[in-house]
Amino acid sequence: MTDDLAFADATALAALVRDGTVTPAELVDAAIARIETVNPALNAVIHPRFDAARDDAAGPLPDGPFRGVPFLVKDLDGSLAGAPLHMGNGALKAMGSVADHDSELIARLKRAGFVAVGKTNTPELGLLPTTEPRAYGPTRNPWHPGHSPGGSSGGSAAAVAAGLVPVAHAGDGGGSIRTPASHCGVVGLKPSRGRTTLGPDRGQAWDGLLQLHVLTRSVRDTAAVLDATAGPLRGDPYTAPPPVGPFGAEVGRDPGRLRIGIRTDTPSGLAAVDPRVVEAVEDAGRLLESLGHAVEPASPAGLDAAGLLEAFSTVLAGGVAFDIDALARMLGREVTADDVEPFTWMQYEVGRAITAGQYLEGVHVAHAWTRGVVAWWEDYDLLLTANTAEPAPRLGDIVDASFDPVHALERAVPFAAFTAPFNVTGQPAVSLPLWWTDDGIPVGVQLVADQYREDVLLRVAAQLERARPWADRRPPLPPA
Repeated sequence: MTDDLAFADATALAALVRDGTVTPAELVDAAIARIETVNPALNAVIHPRFDAARDDAAGPLPDGPFRGVPFLVKDLDGSLAGAPLHMGNGALKAMGSVADHDSELIARLKRAGFVAVGKTNTPELGLLPTTEPRAYGPTRNPWHPGHSPGGSSGGSAAAVAAGLVPVAHAGDGGGSIRTPASHCGVVGLKPSRGRTTLGPDRGQAWDGLLQLHVLTRSVRDTAAVLDATAGPLRGDPYTAPPPVGPFGAEVGRDPGRLRIGIRTDTPSGLAAVDPRVVEAVEDAGRLLESLGHAVEPASPAGLDAAGLLEAFSTVLAGGVAFDIDALARMLGREVTADDVEPFTWMQYEVGRAITAGQYLEGVHVAHAWTRGVVAWWEDYDLLLTANTAEPAPRLGDIVDASFDPVHALERAVPFAAFTAPFNVTGQPAVSLPLWWTDDGIPVGVQLVADQYREDVLLRVAAQLERARPWADRRPPLPPA
């Protein structure tokens, strides 16, 4: 696989298939060769699906917009029929759990023409902002192998950044698309609540905190994939209102002069912000000003209101208790502390102690808090912040050698403080790779739009991509 082909986006690869320059089989073989060469240094792909992918590429493929383009599925939040489904958990790995159906999102990606070549690494049950599960070991950041790629979609982000595939499936319940996008220098959009479906297995997860999409190298891919996957599955409990037009049509459209608030400190002072992160956000603010936008220090006062952290923690822990019960059903037996990592078990014990009334009170607080926060967008178009309070940490920083759960919880806070509030509000938010540290670690910035306004996000994201392209930036990996 030539380096140029490895780092082409999905739109470009699909165009090569349509004009006959390459065949789907050639694209899939090239991706497999790249994975075989590069992945041993990364541990991003944990479940290869090479023979099945070759069979898929050789057979009739749907004539979708991404016909023949290889992609990867995160080993969480998405079932891929016939492939392992372990969710970063050692007990499921030992059992050899295999999915018997495609989740609807994966089915839609397949109908768009994508070919699944494997599954990517994830922390156990997606609970930590780093991908270092005990069951599969750490995924390494392509830019700096000693550093984390983020989590929980860290395997997917590392794979896209390293040129293994142009698109990889991802999910975000507290920053799990945006954090790895920031750490790995790729594009990560968390769509609006209800924009994509979690069906057929779930109507919602973590009381609506979790949304699904993909990680990509370009804004146009992010938009076009959303066109292919957005919309409810019959029976979904809620859905986002349909867009005015195709998301892909927003790429290149003039956003006009927007009023943008900028914030560099964490909500409620939850964590100190690294000066390099502050510099990245301020630099993005200057870039937006140079493009004609009005940028000023401003953010919703509600971000600092008391009660959110406790409400978020209650909903999350309750969700983990549900997930462990679901894990027990998959295993066919009761789950013990030996079946999961210490951090997972700690969250489970907290969740199991929460009463129904306490859980619903947490949901009520989150809903009331949301109304106070989103009102700010009546006067502003976008909010610009960091994604994380620190650049990518070293492996072993969040998950230490002892798997100490209290240490993990404390160290996770800086990597969720900016992102998790917008899982609560359900607003669309995107991480864009606009800045690198002096030693070459990506630091993405976050843009947040009003409810259901992915169109505004995509217009501005594409404008920033044109003004400061990142496509030629390549991590220091061996060519394949």
